[in-house]
Amino acid sequence: MESNVLTRRTFTLGLASLLPAIGIARTTFASVVIPRPAKPAAADEITHTNEAIHQEVIFKASSKRVYEALTDANQFEKVVQLSSAVKSGMVPPGKPAEISRELGGPFSLFGGYISGRQLVLAADTLIVQAWRAGSWAPNYYSIAKFALTDQDANTKLIFDHAGFPNDQAQHLSEGWHINYWEPLAKFLG
Repeated sequence: MESNVLTRRTFTLGLASLLPAIGIARTTFASVVIPRPAKPAAADEITHTNEAIHQEVIFKASSKRVYEALTDANQFEKVVQLSSAVKSGMVPPGKPAEISRELGGPFSLFGGYISGRQLVLAADTLIVQAWRAGSWAPNYYSIAKFALTDQDANTKLIFDHAGFPNDQAQHLSEGWHINYWEPLAKFLG
């Protein structure tokens, strides 16, 4: 299988193409170097109010197998079927997972309730997504990062999620466990 190697140019072009979708006007990014300011930024230019999620999970499988489960629609649909979202009836029947394996490609999960775009796909090591829940304001995207490292016969997944609506942190944190990590562990079993 061919690895989707991300160059700075590919990432920049991909990110630039997503900016209009998340409500940011298109900007030219060609070889821009931003000089470091001579003095520190004013305190009012930095916000410390955004919430973020950091989770670390160990799976009894290789990083290749975990990566494949997260990026292959057929495998991930089996994970979805083991999730609390399906058990609770939240996921409407009949709309299976769709996951593009191309940079900038779309994904739609949990009956379409979760959707977004693939920002980084580095085979067996890293997935970064523009990620959103269907209940969020239109065109509101967060960033979800899945970093995979081998640990003996296991894989350590380091997960970071930021940029979501501030009142969603607790719900999302719990949701990652009951709808992603626990069913993924069962699937990899």
